[in-house]
Amino acid sequence: MAGTDVGIDLGTASILVYIKGKGVVLKEPSVVAFDRDTNKIKAIGEEARLMLGRTPGNIVAVRPLRQGVISDFTVTEKMLEHFIRKAVGKKTFRKPKIAVCVPSGVTEVEKKAVEDATYQAGAREVFIIEEPIAAAIGAGIDISRPCGNMIVDIGGGTTDIAVISLGGTVVSTSIKIAGDDFDEAIVRFMRKKHNLLIGERTAEDIKIKVGSCYPRSEVDSIDVRGRNLVTGLPKTVTVTSEETEEALKETTSQIVEAVHSVLERTPPELTADIAERGIVLTGGGALLRGLEELLESKTGINTMTAEDPMKCVAIGTGKFVEFLSGHKDEEP
Repeated sequence: MAGTDVGIDLGTASILVYIKGKGVVLKEPSVVAFDRDTNKIKAIGEEARLMLGRTPGNIVAVRPLRQGVISDFTVTEKMLEHFIRKAVGKKTFRKPKIAVCVPSGVTEVEKKAVEDATYQAGAREVFIIEEPIAAAIGAGIDISRPCGNMIVDIGGGTTDIAVISLGGTVVSTSIKIAGDDFDEAIVRFMRKKHNLLIGERTAEDIKIKVGSCYPRSEVDSIDVRGRNLVTGLPKTVTVTSEETEEALKETTSQIVEAVHSVLERTPPELTADIAERGIVLTGGGALLRGLEELLESKTGINTMTAEDPMKCVAIGTGKFVEFLSGHKDEEP
């Protein structure tokens, strides 16, 4: 019986598992809750995410990956093992071939850590793929052609920007500004403007429901509850999408600048391709309203978001394994 081919998007915010022939079978937040006293893991994934910021002293909910890099090896390994088992099931006799995605700027040491964790979690073979390439494959771009494509992959911890041609990266950059930083910017803004202290989960809700980074025709608003920093008591404030635009201004402009710097370093022939084909946005951060318009107004290049941007990297990682297996099968 052939082993299963698995693609894993090991994200700072969520983990997606793709299985050959089945598509994305699992999408869960990369959060682990464990008991400090016994060092036992209490919950993994969505269940643990609900505990963020709401745990008693002995239980901590942590995100073992920070800015796309493993910050807690043992916890990451346990989390991977849990998700692989959950996705693949116990029926397989052979260990799966697993491709894992890493941000384009990681060091060899960081790559090795991901590889080791994946082997420990039960892989027979591990392939490490750079995020922008996986994102491009997942977005349905034929990366093998001699034609420039620009991908902006905004995840939870890192934003990867790359110009891809002939199956490889020509120019790329990875900045540690992404979805998590949007949340932090909202937390800071609420504290500064409304004297209101909110947690990261509430900030994420604001971002998802009314977050915007470009002026919109209609203004949305949401009621936010938190702690009044002056009185120390609970307080409710109404936040509008215009305010989030102000809150996210600095963070989003850093992404625009990074896109700009990659374009500056791109060879002219490929720049011409990009001007014609446009910029493709992938990753959960691409769902922020107004990003397309913002990039378009600042670069003058048509920008579109891939369909189902959150799943692009996972699909691309899985397809990459198939692509590799396909090539190996053809060899005599």
